[in-house]
Amino acid sequence: MAGRINDDDVKAVRDAVPIDAVVSDYLQLRSAGGGNLKGLCPFHDEKSPSFQVSPSKGLFHCFGCQEGGDTIAFVMKIDHLSFSETVERLAAKGGITLRYEEGGYNPASQRGERTRLVEAHKIAAEFYVEQLSGPEAEIGRKFLAERGFDQAAAEHFGVGYSPVGWDHLTRFLRGKGFTDKELLLSGLSQDGRRGPIDRFRGRLMWPIRDISGEVVGFGARKLREDDNGPKYLNTPETSIYKKSQVLYGVDLAKKDIAKASRAVVVEGYTDVMACHLAGVTTAIATCGTAFGGDHIKILRRLLMDNGSARVIFTFDGDAAGQKAALRAFEDDQKFAAETYIAIAPDGMDPCELRLAKGDEAVQDLVQPRTPLFEFAIRQIVGRYDLETPAGRAAALDEAAPIVARIKNGSSQHEVAVQLAGILGILDTQFVVKRVAQMARWARDRGGRGPAPAPERRSQHSPSYAGLPQGPAGPALNLRSPAHRTERELLKLALQRPELVSPAFDAYGEDEFTAPPYAAVRRAIEDAGGAEQGLESAPEYLARVRDAAPNDVVRAMVTELAVEVFHGKTIDEVYAGQQLVQVRLRAVDRRVGEVTGTLTRLGTRSDPDHYAAVQKELWVLQQYGQSLRNGGAAAL
Repeated sequence: MAGRINDDDVKAVRDAVPIDAVVSDYLQLRSAGGGNLKGLCPFHDEKSPSFQVSPSKGLFHCFGCQEGGDTIAFVMKIDHLSFSETVERLAAKGGITLRYEEGGYNPASQRGERTRLVEAHKIAAEFYVEQLSGPEAEIGRKFLAERGFDQAAAEHFGVGYSPVGWDHLTRFLRGKGFTDKELLLSGLSQDGRRGPIDRFRGRLMWPIRDISGEVVGFGARKLREDDNGPKYLNTPETSIYKKSQVLYGVDLAKKDIAKASRAVVVEGYTDVMACHLAGVTTAIATCGTAFGGDHIKILRRLLMDNGSARVIFTFDGDAAGQKAALRAFEDDQKFAAETYIAIAPDGMDPCELRLAKGDEAVQDLVQPRTPLFEFAIRQIVGRYDLETPAGRAAALDEAAPIVARIKNGSSQHEVAVQLAGILGILDTQFVVKRVAQMARWARDRGGRGPAPAPERRSQHSPSYAGLPQGPAGPALNLRSPAHRTERELLKLALQRPELVSPAFDAYGEDEFTAPPYAAVRRAIEDAGGAEQGLESAPEYLARVRDAAPNDVVRAMVTELAVEVFHGKTIDEVYAGQQLVQVRLRAVDRRVGEVTGTLTRLGTRSDPDHYAAVQKELWVLQQYGQSLRNGGAAAL
C-alpha cells in the first residue's frame, strides 16, 4: 500500500500552484472587486456568475450551490480524483517532488487509476508522434501534405501515426510498466486471441485533450484501402474519456475564446487545424458525436454567458450538414451568446476552403453570417410553396412551433416578426399571436410537475443572486417609471389576470428590468401563466407562491398580490397601458442595441450582415411606432 504524502509537501503544493491559474484552465474568470475573481460555476448550471475565487486566500466558493474549498478540493471535485491523485497532479505542475511516509513508494503500481490512464495516453501520444517520421508513415505524411499541413503543423497539434502491426504500442507500454488491465481500461488496447492488441493500427492519430491539456483519447483516420474499419475511429468511452464532454482543440482555443468572446464550431480535426493555421484560433470540434448540452456548458463557462458573445457553427452544405445545423438549433436557447451558421461556397469545409482559396477565405467564412434561428426557419419554410395561401399556412404551421420554443419573450417576438416577413404574411401580429399561442400550448402540454426546490444559499449572499431572473438590472427603485410600470403589470397579473391575459403570458423575463420583478415573472410562468388565474384566484396565487424559488421571491409575490393599484380606474384600458409601456420600453432598449451594432459595423462590414441588421432595426422601429399609435391593439 502506498505511503501517505508528507504534510509539508501537501502544504508546499497548495502554496506553489495559484488557485486562479488552476481554475482558469476550466472557466473564464473576471474581476469581482476586492482582489477576487468570478465566473460561471462549473458544478451547477447558472446564467449569472456566482462562483468566486480569492487568489490571496487560495480559496473558491460558489454562492449558488455552496461548493467551496482550496485548490486541491477544486481539482478533486471537477476531475473526480482522489486526494493523492490530485496532489500528485498539482505537484507535477508545480515542479515539486513528493515524499511518502510509512514506507517506500512505487509509482508504477501505486498511483491512482485516472493518473495512470492519463500517463499512458501521454506516453502513447509521444510514441505516435515519433512513428510519424518513419518510412511506414509516408502515407500519413502524404495525407497531411495534400491538405496543406506541413511538419510544423503536425507537431503543433501533436499528430502522429499508429504502426500497422498488431501490438507495437501495447508492447511499448508494457515496457513502461503498464499492466494489461490498465491498457484495456485506457482504450489504447483491446482484447485479441492471445491477449491485448493495439486498438489503432495503420492510422493517422490526433490526440484529444481535455480543457486542462491532458491527453484523454485519440481520433484515428483511416489511410489504407485494406483497412475495413470506419473512416474515423475514436477512443471508446472510458473513465477519462467521455466524447460528449470533450471538444477537440479546446486546450489551444480556450484563452482566445474567452478573450474574443467568440467560438467557432467545426466538424473535424483537419478543420480545426485549418482554422487555427489560418488565424481563426477559436475553432473547436466535437469528437465523433453531435454538438450537445455538455459541450454548451464548456463553452458557456469560457464565454461567461456574455450577451455579446458569438458562437459560429460551420457545417457542410449537404443534407447531413443541414441536419446538424437544425440539431444545433434545438439547443440554441441554452446559450446566452448569439448563434450563427456559416456555410462555405460550393459546400467546402474549412480545410478544403483553405486549400483552395487560402487563409483569408477561412477568416471570411467565420465572420457571422446567418443567425442560426433564421437558417433553421428557412430550411423548414423552403419545403413549401410560398406563392400560395395554402403553402404559406402550412409553412407557418411547421415553423411557428420552432419559434415558440424560444424562451426569451422579446427574442421570441422578434423572430416571430421575422418569420412573418420570410413567409410574406403582411399581418405580422397574426403570426406573433400564433407563436405566443403555441408557446402557451406547449407549456400546458408539457406539464409542470412539482415546484423547484429552493436553492441552498449563504445567509450573507444577495437576496436575488443566482435566481433565474433574466439579465441583471438596476436596483429596485419605485421612482423609476420603468420599475413602477413593471410592478403595476405584475400586480395586474396576480390580482386581475383577466385584464392582462393572454397577452401577459407572451412577455419574457428580460422585459422586466428589475431582477426581483424578473424573478416573479418566472414564478408566474412556472405556475402555468396568468391564464391559470382566470378560474380560481386563491389556487392560482398558491401555485405562484409554490413556484417561487425561495422565501424572498415568495414574499415579493405576496406583497404584489395585496398591494393597491396606483390607477383610479382598474379596467382593460388601464391594463393595456401597462402592457404597452412595458413592451415599448423593451422594444426601445432593443432598438438602442441594434443601432449601436450598426454603428460598430459601419458600411465596410459584410453587406448581407449589415442589411440584415438594418432590416431588424426597421422592423423594431415599425413595431414601436405601431405600439405608440395603436396601443394595446398592436400587441
